[in-house]
Amino acid sequence: MTSYIVRRLLYGVLVLIGVNLLTFVLFFAVNTPDDMARMAIGGQRVSPEAVEKWKAERGYDKPLFFNAQAQGAARLTETIFFERSAPLLVFDFGFSDGGRSIGHEIRQRMGPSLALAIPTFLLGLWVCISFALLLVFFRNTPLDFAGVVMCVVLLSISSLFYIIAGQWLFAKVLRWVPYSGYMEGLGSLRFLALPVLVGIVSRLGGESRFYRTLFLEEINKDYVRTARAKGLAERVVLFRHVLRNAMLPILTGAVSAVPLLFMGSLIAESFFGIPGLGSYTIDAINAQDFSIVRAMVFLGSALYIVGLILADVSYTIFDPRVRFE
Repeated sequence: MTSYIVRRLLYGVLVLIGVNLLTFVLFFAVNTPDDMARMAIGGQRVSPEAVEKWKAERGYDKPLFFNAQAQGAARLTETIFFERSAPLLVFDFGFSDGGRSIGHEIRQRMGPSLALAIPTFLLGLWVCISFALLLVFFRNTPLDFAGVVMCVVLLSISSLFYIIAGQWLFAKVLRWVPYSGYMEGLGSLRFLALPVLVGIVSRLGGESRFYRTLFLEEINKDYVRTARAKGLAERVVLFRHVLRNAMLPILTGAVSAVPLLFMGSLIAESFFGIPGLGSYTIDAINAQDFSIVRAMVFLGSALYIVGLILADVSYTIFDPRVRFE
């Protein structure tokens, strides 16, 4: 087990190095430092002196990968890649193009993102599993058919529609919750109630159909027929046997999604005015702040790799049939 985890971590480091290099090349292939300076200053009609001053203040006046004018190791260290992207490998996010500490912003905005993501994730998981079990309990009935149709309809609608419809109904018509905003403490509940509800409804269709398929695969197996032959009630069979044996793929998906909770929701946070990591990324994209975007892409990749490793490890813990030599 230990050697397997170490091997996966080494693979993850190689993947992060590749992601870091690829994102750097893509960003600077699309926009040169001169283009970034003009967009930051305010247009194409900018004097060359202003462009050079902006680049010098932010370290973009150096070569990208190799500094032929330097000597020794400085040929590699006095470059934009080494100064702006290499520190990401030790999670030193540096400063944005606007001069603000990216690491400080991530620590400040992680709380609101988790305050939205954790309730949405846990409540959504519980609602989807419960709804799927209800459909399986009433399988081959009009209720099951209507539930499947509802799942398909919910799955076919964009999450953006749920956000707009929720704000119109609950904020404008009923006035139960505010349109957007956020505050610390218990006061955040009235601001988070609508985003959490929208998040649950938007994932109900797809996940419920997936869980229903898992439960239907389990319910026709021999151990379920044996349990019924012993006289167990159908609800006992569902919760004690079917749900327990179908939890492995559910657990795997849940564990792999846990690290991504830190990244926040790009759309929900932007529409509901929640100052989390998702809205931070959208604001950086709109402002053409490539330092922030590169840092968030790298952080998301690192968390995703951690999630995959946790998912693989969970197989060995919860399924005794799986062992890694």
